[in-house]
Amino acid sequence: GRIKRRTGHERSGAYKGYYTVTGKEYRLSAGGADAAADCRCPEAKHIFTAGAGRSGLAMRAFSMRLMHLGFQVNCVGDICSTHSAPGDLLLIGSGSGETESLAALARKAKKNGVKIALVTTDEDSTIAGMADVVVVMPGVSPKWKGEGNGFTSIQPMASAFEQMCFLMYDGIVLELMEKLGETSETMFTRHADLE
Repeated sequence: GRIKRRTGHERSGAYKGYYTVTGKEYRLSAGGADAAADCRCPEAKHIFTAGAGRSGLAMRAFSMRLMHLGFQVNCVGDICSTHSAPGDLLLIGSGSGETESLAALARKAKKNGVKIALVTTDEDSTIAGMADVVVVMPGVSPKWKGEGNGFTSIQPMASAFEQMCFLMYDGIVLELMEKLGETSETMFTRHADLE
C-alpha cells in the first residue's frame, strides 16, 4: 500500500492537502509518511496535540516522539500547556472527526490563527471542514453519519483506525528524523531522566 495524496479539494477558499491510505493490506511505508511535510510540523512555532479516548493515547505517544525530535509540544488539557499563538499547529486525531470537545478546540484554534491538521477516517467531517490539512486513514467509526469510507473490520469500534494511527505517527517520526538529521541517539538526549 501507499499514501496517495489527493489535492485540489478546497473549502472556504483555502488549499487543503488530503491523503488516503490505499492498497488491500493497508500497509504504510516510512517513505510514504511524507504527510509530515503537509502537517507543517517543521514550520510550527509550537505544536499542540489533541485526541479523545484511544485516539488520544496514540496522539500522546506521537507528542512524546515530537518532543524527542526537539519540537515544542503540549498535549491539550495538560496542566502545564502553554497559550496558543498564530503560527502554532494543532494536531487532532479523531476517527469520526465529530467528537464535540475536539470540534470546539478546532473552532477556538482557528479563531486564534492556529493551523489545524486532522487525522481521521472521514474527510467530510465537521473537524475536517475546519482543518488546513486532512490525513484520511482507513478505519471504522461508530460515529459516522453516512456510509463511512467503505472499510470494514472485525475489531470493535475504532480499533483499526487507532492502530493505523500508531503506525502512521511512527512513520512520520521516521520521515522527520531524516528531514531534521536526527538519530535515535540524538533523540535520546531529550528523553526524560527523572522517571
